[in-house]
Amino acid sequence: MTQAATRWSLQGEYFENCNCDIVCPCLFSAAGPMAAAPTQGYCDLGIAFHVNRGSYGDASLDGLNVVAAVHADGPMGGGNWSLGLYLDERGSPQQREALQAIFSGGAGGPMAALAPLVGKILGVKTAPITFNIDGRRRSVQIPNVMQMAVEALPSMNPDGELWVANAHPFNMEKLALAKGAAGNTFSDYGMRWDNSGKIGHYAAISWSNG
Repeated sequence: MTQAATRWSLQGEYFENCNCDIVCPCLFSAAGPMAAAPTQGYCDLGIAFHVNRGSYGDASLDGLNVVAAVHADGPMGGGNWSLGLYLDERGSPQQREALQAIFSGGAGGPMAALAPLVGKILGVKTAPITFNIDGRRRSVQIPNVMQMAVEALPSMNPDGELWVANAHPFNMEKLALAKGAAGNTFSDYGMRWDNSGKIGHYAAISWSNG
């Protein structure tokens, strides 16, 4: 059975932090989705995923994590991304193969829509990935590689969040606006960045290929 034909579904959480100033132009481009130039002229983007419940064929994906590191030289919609993936070392070979299929876009679902924008796969590594949620804060850590956290931007309701709708392929219903914490750094695959204080987003995800 091919990757695209294997039935899979997952529910979980995701967050991201890029080097754009608040608010990210990708969400509000008058020229179309991801068509605006990044505020720094290029985009360095970290994306972290946690699967609460999921399956790929007969393989359970419950509790596993994935991280992607992306660089784009210009508008994200222009493509030619460089992409590096990290798969949770706690997964079995079968589970890691399933995670790679889903999060590279090879198995369909939301990531498949972004796959044509990737011009270069920098690599796929197995790593210890720690993903945490604490109220309106999300964080992920890969030892000696990535330290990334975001916190919700303040709203008129001190206990609430600012949400945008229909702005992101990972969750078309709502996406929280957030800000990168201090010390948000990444260094690997020939890339190095510090996105402290820059824009972030987070949302629940519910994906499948059928």
